[in-house]
Amino acid sequence: MRNWPLFELSVTTPRLELRMPSLADLDELGDRAAEGVHDPGFMPFLFPWSDAEPLERARATIRYQFRNWAEFAKERWSLELVVVSEGKIVGVQGVSATDFLVTREVGTGSWLGKRFQGRGIGREMRAAVLHLAFEGLDAHEATTEAFEDNHASLAVTRRLGYQPDGIALHNRQGTMAVTKRFRLQRADWKPMDGIKIHNLEPCLPLFGL
Repeated sequence: MRNWPLFELSVTTPRLELRMPSLADLDELGDRAAEGVHDPGFMPFLFPWSDAEPLERARATIRYQFRNWAEFAKERWSLELVVVSEGKIVGVQGVSATDFLVTREVGTGSWLGKRFQGRGIGREMRAAVLHLAFEGLDAHEATTEAFEDNHASLAVTRRLGYQPDGIALHNRQGTMAVTKRFRLQRADWKPMDGIKIHNLEPCLPLFGL
């Protein structure tokens, strides 16, 4: 789209493609949400959207993407990229910021369909979006956060070189739960080989860059 070039933006790794989703991609992403992203009895998210019935999970996922498209602005943006592995949509990797032109700080978040977990995809897709942030958008800091019982996410964070940045307390389904916060400075970032950013330059004005 000439007037909204974000739809042409993508990041590729040796195994994955991260891209702005088409409507067909969103439909397949909804299928992944309906299939499930974690075991019963475990809640890795603060908002319990994954407790809904499969069809509602799919629709909530698509509504969330539409809302991000509508609210994207240089003062506050959230870029949600679908993750493609071997031709299949397997999850979503997000990067977001508020007042990025002043803070040069981004945050990341993601989810991965349960049947695609345990293959190293989570680390590779996070590395891809960090490359976009640091190399493409000239971010200075990246933050992330996960519940202390979300061991897979915490392992990815530590492997990528983040440093502890405190904790936060939350009401998770009526029970107090702790999230661990982490921060990665540009000087400590070690880019993964083989990552390429595509069609970013026409998008830069939408970020205020």
